[in-house]
Order: sequence, then C-alpha cells, then structure tokens
Amino acid sequence: MNTPERRQPHDDARLRAGLTAEQRQALETLEHFGWQLRFVRRPLFRDPIPVLFDRSGERYVVLQPDGSLDESQTLKLRD
Repeated sequence: MNTPERRQPHDDARLRAGLTAEQRQALETLEHFGWQLRFVRRPLFRDPIPVLFDRSGERYVVLQPDGSLDESQTLKLRD
C-alpha cells in the first residue's frame, strides 16, 4: 500500500510560523553556526517541535519552547 507524499517543499516562513520568540532568537543564533531548520513537527494540541541539523546533516537537536536545546536524540526520524 503506497501512501502519498505529505512532505512539502522547504518554505522558511512557514517553518518559523508558530515558534515562540525564544525559539526564533535561538534559531537565529544557531544559524550563524551552520545549523539549519529542516522541519517542524506539529502534533495536535501540543507545541510545535522544531528540528535543526548541523552542517553535515548527521547530528540534530530539538529546539524547546524556552529556546533551550534537547540533544537527547530520542526523536524518531524516518529516511
């Protein structure tokens, strides 16, 4: 059974929509160090979960609502 592709092209403004002021500020700082916002998970009735990757694309972090980073690598990613 094939499921249709739901991922959409990268739209920076759309990715940043709904982020807290602290998250936007932390994101701006991290971008200066080569990190890139790749996607934002938006679970129902919960805060958005922005996910950033380093330059190599091998390491990722989750940006918490208070602007802190979660480096625990517990987020399940698909290929």
